[in-house]
Amino acid sequence: MESIQVAVMMGSQSDWPTMEEAVKILREFGVGCEVRILSAHRTPKETAAYAEELMTRGVQVVICGAGGAAALAGVVAAHTLLPVIGVPIESVLRGMDSLLSTVQMPPGVPVGGVGIGKAGAQNAALLALRILALKDQDIGPKIQAFQERQKQKVLQQKVDF
Repeated sequence: MESIQVAVMMGSQSDWPTMEEAVKILREFGVGCEVRILSAHRTPKETAAYAEELMTRGVQVVICGAGGAAALAGVVAAHTLLPVIGVPIESVLRGMDSLLSTVQMPPGVPVGGVGIGKAGAQNAALLALRILALKDQDIGPKIQAFQERQKQKVLQQKVDF
């Protein structure tokens, strides 16, 4: 059975096209993750209970995607000591409402924030991998190889003028 190192959460099924980007990267790196749909507003007790038990199962990082009020990451951070990364989902105000809600946590409830949408979800996974690499020596070389591939893609680009 694969060890679950990252919990990926979202407030509703409609967030999946964005959050799937984080899951793809975690899988590419061979990092076990689980995906849950829980709402800070519609399932508050279940969300709190899930967040509270994550550490007991060996989860090390949580990635939360949420649109609109974007309360999920803050609620999860209030119920765990694990690092929580918030991914703002594009919503009514093109995701600006989600971004501001994600990064405006009160003192004592830290949530790491990334950009809006699919790029943000990808960066959330990469940030989670960097956190995991602090303890897991197998992940660091994979991140370096990923960065080298990114560099080569840029260096191979040409502009015809």
